[in-house]
Amino acid sequence: MSKKIVFMGTPMFSVQTLEVLVKSNFEISCVYTQPPKKSKRGLKINLSPINLAAEKLNLKIRTPNSLETEEEYNYFKSIKPYIVIVVAYGKIIPEKYLSLSEKGFLNIHASLLPKWRGAAPIQRSIMNRDKETGVSFMMIEKGLDVGPYVNQIKVKIESQTTAGSLTDELSKVGADNILKTIDLIENNKINFTTQDNSQASYAKKISKTESKIVWKDKAVNIIAKINSLNPYPGAWFEFNGSRYKIWKALISEMKGVPGDILDEKLTIACEDRSIEVVKIQKEGKEKIEITEFIKGNKISKGQNIS
Repeated sequence: MSKKIVFMGTPMFSVQTLEVLVKSNFEISCVYTQPPKKSKRGLKINLSPINLAAEKLNLKIRTPNSLETEEEYNYFKSIKPYIVIVVAYGKIIPEKYLSLSEKGFLNIHASLLPKWRGAAPIQRSIMNRDKETGVSFMMIEKGLDVGPYVNQIKVKIESQTTAGSLTDELSKVGADNILKTIDLIENNKINFTTQDNSQASYAKKISKTESKIVWKDKAVNIIAKINSLNPYPGAWFEFNGSRYKIWKALISEMKGVPGDILDEKLTIACEDRSIEVVKIQKEGKEKIEITEFIKGNKISKGQNIS
């Protein structure tokens, strides 16, 4: 008889791991994901990527608004899962649930814990200009990402790594190592590593105000912000009443007053050096390469956009 797994996840980051588990010898008894969200106009219901994936795989899906109800707790208890796999579910698991699984709750977290506990570890690691990050396989305990980890896999962060590309890479790393990690737990072949709380840092959710580019910052920090907010929500500046998002840029050694346009290729001065814009998007328009943008834009050399 196959051992039962409950899977809990929501974004695209979680999908590859679910697909690997479906192909394994485990039985996916239920998939928990965030409830569907209405579009801004309320005309469309948006299902999470995990919800869509689970539907295609003909898996049982639950989307409770809360795990705190007696009904939800009793349902979860009735499953009697062997192990619960959590990948960016988006809700704190109530402490009373943690004893309902024989082998506990195993969480795939997109950082090298105890660094970047919390909601936005991928974005924060890039924004902080970290040289590496990775995936931690952590046993959930009471508290935010505080449990002991079973396994960690490191990944380098390059100068042009974006949140999108890093999400894809870490998603694959998690999926590629999930069955191996479960096997280690099953056979008691691993020593759990307790997190050093004195070394912990927290990856708070990205706020709307953070995505505005401040040209008085250093060029490397602005590049890091652009990369960390690609593909969402995008780093932006305003000029003549329009908002522009920069999706890709490179460091330039040109210097000037922060916010000055230094040449016709849209090189923009920062605190120390400058950035050369590669891909940009005007509000309401498509993303385009800078070579196309400069043909029809009204931002030109000598203007200041700060």
